Amino acid sequence: MQLTPDLLLRAYALGVFPMAESRSATEIRWIDPLRRTHIPLEGFHVSKSLARHLRRLQARATLNQAFRRVVESCADRPETWINASILEAYAALYRAGHAHSVEVWDGDRLIGGVYGVTLGAAFFGESMFSRATDGSKMALTFLVHRLRAGGFRLFDVQFMTEHLRSLGAEEIPRAQYHRRLKAAIGLPATLSPPGYAPALSEVLQTFGRSQISTQTS
Repeated sequence: MQLTPDLLLRAYALGVFPMAESRSATEIRWIDPLRRTHIPLEGFHVSKSLARHLRRLQARATLNQAFRRVVESCADRPETWINASILEAYAALYRAGHAHSVEVWDGDRLIGGVYGVTLGAAFFGESMFSRATDGSKMALTFLVHRLRAGGFRLFDVQFMTEHLRSLGAEEIPRAQYHRRLKAAIGLPATLSPPGYAPALSEVLQTFGRSQISTQTS
């Protein structure tokens, strides 16, 4: 089965996403977990140590400046579900305007990133990577700020990990997720709101003191 942009978008609208068993696998599995993980956009946690790290590095974020590099970096690990057909399918979805990446830079060095898919006011996070301490957490921080500014209602991150839990991720039953998905994909949202160009200090201020947690990164 060829993973076309149309097929992928229809699958996401139904709450289903593709995965391969390994980098060398040729078959694709369609996943619809019994319990789905999402990050409430108003409940994202930025730890004090992460906030300090962001300020110290003066890290900057970009949108869609290195999409393929981000996906390839996400796949660059001993075990991955991103095989060649998935890589090419999401590259095609990116060219169609529905897949996006957020890149985090320390100077000219790409130190973290996340990529995913948009459909209406839903963002489906696919994978993330780090090349420096907190690289993926920085990417998620910048992404959540952009999602909030652009009117998104659902940030799906598929499966729970301790990494995501520390940032405020929650698990919900499949049926509840499908209800939220149906509502979100019918609403407008954008990753590039007019005039969006926040300074790092503005990004951190947006979350407020109540969302700067005492957890360590």
